[in-house]
Amino acid sequence: MFIPKLYRSEDFDLMKEIIRENAFALLISSAEKIRATHSMMILNEDDPENMYVETHISRANPQAKTLKDGDEVLCDFLGAHAYISSSWYDHMNVSTWNYEAVQIHGTVQLMNPGELYQHLDKLTSKYENFQKCPVMVKDMGKEFVEKEMKGAFGLKIIPTEIFIKQKLSQNRKEHDFQNIISELENSDENGRKIAEKMKLIRK
Repeated sequence: MFIPKLYRSEDFDLMKEIIRENAFALLISSAEKIRATHSMMILNEDDPENMYVETHISRANPQAKTLKDGDEVLCDFLGAHAYISSSWYDHMNVSTWNYEAVQIHGTVQLMNPGELYQHLDKLTSKYENFQKCPVMVKDMGKEFVEKEMKGAFGLKIIPTEIFIKQKLSQNRKEHDFQNIISELENSDENGRKIAEKMKLIRK
């Protein structure tokens, strides 16, 4: 990911927020050929000094058939994003896009059955907690879950490089910056979220 210095962030709390709120991300690999799979990801923070990404894909997925321990992959997370119209400036300029994103380059460690079971338990708990009648992994019965696990390919991605991008019109003068916020506040949910982020960087 190309990140001009103005948009580069070293804020790991922001990274965690983007991953937490945009967990359905892209797993990209290049073993044999370039492949990409949208998959649910979760950041394992059991050891804060050695965080890593957990995910799983279908064992029938061609990507699963090529990945092995030590392979390099890329996890791509797109956060809030919004179109910025050139009509919002007080001068002639081009339209653009404001957004937040995280890319994690890492090496693969294949999960053993116990790790995969714990991963599915954590992932299910994260999303079932908000349901009217939550169904947790423990409610499904170990025999059923282990049978279903045979079709899942669990991965741990150990980070080697982390890139955090926060492109929020930092290069705009104050009048245009505030006008962009006003326009975004009257747009969709993503636009309003970007507006709030913009307010935070110029407090």
